[in-house]
Amino acid sequence: WLSEARVSREAIRFALPPSKMAVKAGDIVRLTGAQSDTQFRVDRVEQGASQILEAVRIEPNVYRPAPFSDQANATRPFVPAVPVLPYFLDLPLITGNESPHTPHIAVTANPWPAAVAVYDAPIDANYGFNTYCQGRSTIGVTQTPLNASAFGVIDRGAPLRVKLASDQLESIARETLLSGGNLAAIGDGSGANWEIFQFERAKLVAPDTYELSQRLRGQYGTDGLVPAAWPVGSVFVLLNGVPNQIGLRSSDRDVQRHFRIGPAHRGYDDPAYEHLVETFEGTGLRPYPPAHLEANSNGADVDFSWIRRTRSDGDDWGWGDVPLGEESEQYLIQIIVGGNVKRQVFSATAQYRYLQADQFSDNVTGVYEVRVAQISERFGPGLFASHIVGG
Repeated sequence: WLSEARVSREAIRFALPPSKMAVKAGDIVRLTGAQSDTQFRVDRVEQGASQILEAVRIEPNVYRPAPFSDQANATRPFVPAVPVLPYFLDLPLITGNESPHTPHIAVTANPWPAAVAVYDAPIDANYGFNTYCQGRSTIGVTQTPLNASAFGVIDRGAPLRVKLASDQLESIARETLLSGGNLAAIGDGSGANWEIFQFERAKLVAPDTYELSQRLRGQYGTDGLVPAAWPVGSVFVLLNGVPNQIGLRSSDRDVQRHFRIGPAHRGYDDPAYEHLVETFEGTGLRPYPPAHLEANSNGADVDFSWIRRTRSDGDDWGWGDVPLGEESEQYLIQIIVGGNVKRQVFSATAQYRYLQADQFSDNVTGVYEVRVAQISERFGPGLFASHIVGG
């Protein structure tokens, strides 16, 4: 219609002899010019000694259908902002390049937003931006219990079945396992209670469900907090580099902070944001529990000895002992009877003699437990190694 109106602005008025009486209103006439023929539609005719006709220009191409694709333009579906599922992981040093007092955060969501933002504040107000989570972490829930096993050797127990929220797992070669491959954390979802382990075999047994076997348990000093069994419903997080560390000052260790975590394209006051209140002790500073804690009778006395471990550069198989990793060497020794601490002493060497007089003073007879932890000046006592005497 617009094209027709634009073309019809050109009009002509001309006369025809009586011999052309057959031309009437509505007819199309063509005028031949120097460039091309032009067509006009007769709109008005005045009859007299001759015919006076008025016509407007027309263009036949205006009335031909234009090419138009039947395929509709693709529209982007609306994706609502949904809450994300975040977990904080206060982990020991793994690569050695991490900030030792800073926790990691693992986040998943379905659908996954382009990025997840983390805001924090001392109170539930006046939040400041902390960090972005660009990738979705591989997070799942266990469907079978994971019983405790020996550390330092392959755990050939029953497979651990894990239902993932997204992504997938794969098996690796033994050499890759011993080089640190397929590293994962299992815990109760709290910030500090995580065991780090590895798995060699991952078998798909159902949609998004895997059975993990040939495991290495209690890695990176987490053997000191492994329970008798991780129950069904425990949280599984793959430590493949996607969970990243948040920003946390060293002075904020053991200080309660508020966090809001959600889709980065929304404000932190959006209902899609999760509100968490957490306190982090800085597990990267925590000493490992000593190894090979033994008790040997020396007459009526008991000699305890152990081998210290280090949380940094402990994989050097060269000459000598591993680096101390602390400002000084110091240990906390506790004598436990019936769950009560009967004696607590400190030692600057990896040994302690429990004298008969001290045993008599503590009223210790029969079965008792000795626990030893290495002390860090920044962290305090680490995880305990324990040994039952007289059992």
